[in-house]
Amino acid sequence: MVASTVNRVSQQTSQEVNRRIEAHLADSVRWHASHPERIDHRLRELDQEWDIERTLEANASTLAFTGMALAAAIDKRWLILPALVTAFLFQHAVQGWCPPLPVLRRLGFRTAREIETERYALKALRGDFGQIGPGLGNRDTRASHALQAARL
Repeated sequence: MVASTVNRVSQQTSQEVNRRIEAHLADSVRWHASHPERIDHRLRELDQEWDIERTLEANASTLAFTGMALAAAIDKRWLILPALVTAFLFQHAVQGWCPPLPVLRRLGFRTAREIETERYALKALRGDFGQIGPGLGNRDTRASHALQAARL
């Protein structure tokens, strides 16, 4: 079965890990609602954050290259490593799951969509899209409105 591109990683991630990632995102937006002067810095950090896809691609290419080098230098049986890695990468492309995914998600690696949700919520807080939610005094509600708008 081919999973949809947008939700395939979160569908293959445990609910507990998804909730933790979501809570971290919401906490960041709420904190930045109280510290708007730090939004630009956080946006720069988000520009540097590797999403789960990029991390898996780098991991897979490193392991495949290592297997090829070991096969050439030591023993042809090392070719099993790139064969397995590419099979798992294909499985991830189709189903959204591969062996390193649960570990990487537990370490906090997020999908591009999760990163973009935080980015757009912070931009909404900053006022990039016009006024949102209640006045500046009610930061928690403003953060909730920014998150809701970013998820649309």
